[in-house]
Amino acid sequence: MVFSLADVNFLASAAGAVLLERLGAEDLSDTNTLRLITQLRKDYTADQARAALELARLRRKAADKFGDDARRMFFTRAALEQASDPQVREYRARRLAAFSASVVDAGCGIGTDSLAFAAAGLAVVGLEIDPVRVELARLNAAALGRPARFEVADARASLPEADAIFFDPARRDEQGSRIFDVERYVPPLSTIRGWQNRLIVVKLSPGVELAQVGGYSGQVEFVSVDGDLKEAVLWLGAGFTGLRATLLTGGAAFHWDNTHPQREGERAVTAASPRAWLVEPDPALIRARLVRDAAAHFGGAQLDETIAYFTTDVPPDSPWVRAWRVLDWLPFNLKKLRAYLNAREVGSVTVKKRGTAVTPEALIAQLKLKGRESRTLVLTRCRGEQIVMVCAEIGS
Repeated sequence: MVFSLADVNFLASAAGAVLLERLGAEDLSDTNTLRLITQLRKDYTADQARAALELARLRRKAADKFGDDARRMFFTRAALEQASDPQVREYRARRLAAFSASVVDAGCGIGTDSLAFAAAGLAVVGLEIDPVRVELARLNAAALGRPARFEVADARASLPEADAIFFDPARRDEQGSRIFDVERYVPPLSTIRGWQNRLIVVKLSPGVELAQVGGYSGQVEFVSVDGDLKEAVLWLGAGFTGLRATLLTGGAAFHWDNTHPQREGERAVTAASPRAWLVEPDPALIRARLVRDAAAHFGGAQLDETIAYFTTDVPPDSPWVRAWRVLDWLPFNLKKLRAYLNAREVGSVTVKKRGTAVTPEALIAQLKLKGRESRTLVLTRCRGEQIVMVCAEIGS
């Protein structure tokens, strides 16, 4: 549902707080909706009951992104879906605070990024065209005790003075489908062309086509958390340039830039047949076009210049990669692969793939395996030819 200002005012009231506390202990599943609404209608209006039930569900869903704070915060469904991973919010705020003392959060939504900036010590003004979201942002700032100011304003109009602008345009349409074209963002990316601030930071979709941001002279940073690609960020100003991969894991931030020349002692990367280990780079490295660079760094070779795998003689010890021990490999042929696995009593397989149209589900069904051994199969290309690598399971 879409909240009105009347809904928000009720939810923020003492009566709303009592109702939300009550719902916090209830079964909020869809199958229980009718029972809950029927019960709540004895004491509340239909609009109040529906609004409280929606917020109670959103708070429960938000726990993954906001932890214990979610129980005190105010969300809309669309704003929660667009909210950044908590580690990404904190990292981005720290990086921005290293170059700026103040920031305008243009298109602040319900204020989640603004509150991260405030926690990092920045003076923050959040702008949002939707008055309902502005009120939710104010409530969130009050709930968490963060000193941020929020105003109803159009980010395409004149902006308050600040060192930096953070721009987070909507990347989903009215039906909730993802928008991939940066000029279909709301507002479009080209909105930033008239801004003159020393630093401009734009949150992009992690699947953004780099050609679409090629006309902006800055740095595109791809950020992953524990191996899961979360977002892309465009940094303009302060000398930012090139592509960067950032990995957040174990409380640390690791960075890999594509602006350096080949490191001393590293040899050129060529295509080669599988060696002892198959290596898969972190998705941030892949999106930042750093697979070849990583292969060189770890003394490896790419299987194919179009494939985001490489192969090494020893397993790399790095948070940037995952590795599988290669037991064997062969040109892809279903009958030969089935015979190979049956001869070794392989009864279960995990299938990974890059650069092939074969689906794991179809392959597993066609193999018709029986046995007690397990393997990981990797379907990919080597020098343009389809191959399958038979790898040990992780940990074996």
